[in-house]
Amino acid sequence: MRKFLGVSLFVCLVSLAGVAQETPKPEVFGGYQFTTLGPSPRWNASGWNGSASMYITRWVGVTGDFSGAYSSGLSFHTYTFGPVVSTHKGRISPFAHALFGGAHASDSVSGTSGFAMQFGGGVDVGHKQFALRLVQADWLITRFSGFTDKNNARVSTGILMRF
Repeated sequence: MRKFLGVSLFVCLVSLAGVAQETPKPEVFGGYQFTTLGPSPRWNASGWNGSASMYITRWVGVTGDFSGAYSSGLSFHTYTFGPVVSTHKGRISPFAHALFGGAHASDSVSGTSGFAMQFGGGVDVGHKQFALRLVQADWLITRFSGFTDKNNARVSTGILMRF
């Protein structure tokens, strides 16, 4: 029993040392995006992209990402959530994420909703309250009405604010 208590105390102390590392502050991003969809003919559109990230540890967090793209009377929106990994070292912070959720495509008459997955990452520059997201590039997979399209991409840039 003494060995068990000793090992338990040791594990707790080691865990506290890991938790003591400073976790990054919550982040909110907003900016411009360019989206390209579909196999043929391609649909290219511009719009907005916004996300919020909360970090659980120094490296790992959770992100909610929302976007809208518009062109030729058509609109495409995504709402995805998932894990993010970032280094948060110095002025340059590369990150990668895997996001899962939904998408909605519509025109002036009708619309349809489906499943969306985004795999990608980017680079943030700046370590104070405000930073610049130089680039965020995502491979976008959509599934509408039983049809899966894997030939989509999204590129974003904008301002990042840390609280």
